[in-house]
Amino acid sequence: METVNILTIISIAFLGSFGHCIGMCGGIVVAYSTIKIDPKSSKVSQSIAHLLYSFGRVLTYTVLGAIFGTLGGVALFSNNANGGLLIFAGIVMILAGLSLMGKIKFLTLIEHSFSSSPLYKNAFKAVLNSKSNLSFFVLGMLNGLLPCGFVYFFAITAASTADPFYGALVMFIFGISTIPAMFGVGFLSSLASATSFRNMMMSLSSVAVILYGAFTIYNGYEYISNPQKTLRDCH
Repeated sequence: METVNILTIISIAFLGSFGHCIGMCGGIVVAYSTIKIDPKSSKVSQSIAHLLYSFGRVLTYTVLGAIFGTLGGVALFSNNANGGLLIFAGIVMILAGLSLMGKIKFLTLIEHSFSSSPLYKNAFKAVLNSKSNLSFFVLGMLNGLLPCGFVYFFAITAASTADPFYGALVMFIFGISTIPAMFGVGFLSSLASATSFRNMMMSLSSVAVILYGAFTIYNGYEYISNPQKTLRDCH
C-alpha cells in the first residue's frame, strides 16, 4: 500500500471516530465505564481497561479485514474484473460518504440486526457484568461485530485490496486510528454528547470518504486501461 493511501485511511478513520464512532459506540463506552470500572481505581488501571477494550475491537476489525481481503481476491478473474471491483468499491465509498453526511440512507439500509440475536445479547451481557481485565478485551471484540456503516466502508476498502494481508492492514489501521476518540470518551463522557463537535468531524470525514471513493474509481479505470498495472499498485 502506498503511503498516501495509508495516510488517507488514518485521516478518515481518525476524523470519523470523533463523529460516527462516538455517536454509535460512545454509549457502550460510557456504560462499561460506569458498570465495570471502579471510579476509585487508579488512572493507570482505568487506562489499561480502556486500552484492552480498544485492542479487542482492533483484533476483530483486523480479522474481518483479512476475511474481506480474501473474498476480494477470490472474486478476481481478469483485468476488467479487477478494475470493476475498484470502481464498484469507489461508488460504494461515495454512497457511504453521502450517507455519513445525512444526504441519503445508504448505510442505514445495509446495517443488519446481528446485535439483536439472543446469543450475542447474552454474551454481551455476561461480559459487561464481569470485572476481569480479560472481559474488557472480549467486550471490545464483541463491539467490533456490531452493525456499523463506518466499519462497512473500511471492509469494502479491505475487499478492494484483494489480499488478506493488505485487507487486514486496512482494518488494523482503521481500528488503531479510532482509539484516541474511544479512549477519550472513557475519561470524558461529555465527548459523547458534544453534538456540534461530532457533526463537524463527521462532515470532514464524509468529504474525505467521498474523495477517497473518487480516487478509487480513478484507480479502477487506470487498472482497466493499463493491463500492466497490478491491483496492489492501486493501493
